[in-house]
Amino acid sequence: MYGLMSGKEFFVNRYRQLGWQFKPTKARQAIRINQANAKGKNLPERLRGLGVELEKVPYLKSGYWVGKTRVSAGATAEYLLGMYSIQEAAAQIPATLFKGLKNKKVLDACAAPGGKTTQLADLMDNKGVLVSLDVNKRRLSALANHLERCHVRCCVVYSLDARRASGLNLQFDRILLDVPCSGNFASDPQWFSRRTHADVKRNAKVQREILAEAAKCLAPNGEIVYSTCSLEPEEDELNMDWAVKNLGLQIQVVDCEGAVGLTEVFGQKLDSSVSRCRRFWPRDMQGFFVCKLKQVEMY
Repeated sequence: MYGLMSGKEFFVNRYRQLGWQFKPTKARQAIRINQANAKGKNLPERLRGLGVELEKVPYLKSGYWVGKTRVSAGATAEYLLGMYSIQEAAAQIPATLFKGLKNKKVLDACAAPGGKTTQLADLMDNKGVLVSLDVNKRRLSALANHLERCHVRCCVVYSLDARRASGLNLQFDRILLDVPCSGNFASDPQWFSRRTHADVKRNAKVQREILAEAAKCLAPNGEIVYSTCSLEPEEDELNMDWAVKNLGLQIQVVDCEGAVGLTEVFGQKLDSSVSRCRRFWPRDMQGFFVCKLKQVEMY
């Protein structure tokens, strides 16, 4: 039974049932310009002058794919000065889905190693309060390094499990849930041999616990952006269907690239609003899933 619920054939067959034909691919390296730190620096031209080939990511304001390069993208003075961060293209999408981050109280509930945290701070123009949580103390060191390198001044970091976030006794205007997930084959060549369906179900359970806790911390008229780099519907559409039916949350329309969320999964019909989510099958970036949620307004 174990073999039937794992391995490449098992997962590829699942993707076929979900309407996608498997294509081997590898995510391209990408960077994100930190606009506040790079203001007036004409950073793309500076990097090209160093021999770093860049190609604009058409659906991202600050994202560029890295092509051939004479120097590592993580070894330039511009990187060390916080003018840009190395961040996969799809991973740059979630933070951009929020409306108006400046002067807001923002929670990054699963923050390490810090790419999205520094992006949030940049979108906030370092104004407001950004609270970042992670349960992995080793990864918190990487987060602290990113915050220092990018000159982030508005962030407070806690070593705390996101499933205990309500213990902060704070309500947040914006909550980013880039939850721990199963990942996908475009970012890990050994993924098919490392993952089983049991892993997926275990991750989905943890994700629901994090979602339920986040709902307790959401201020009136607040927004939650939920994202994973998983292709598995248990961690994506099925979790959003559960959130709608159990947490009093509504899925919002987003102006975003990607395929519409699945509303029928292996014969199970989901709430029609799940179509407002966005699913990214791997191509020049890793697979990804994003959704924006708000609390149901009470009249």
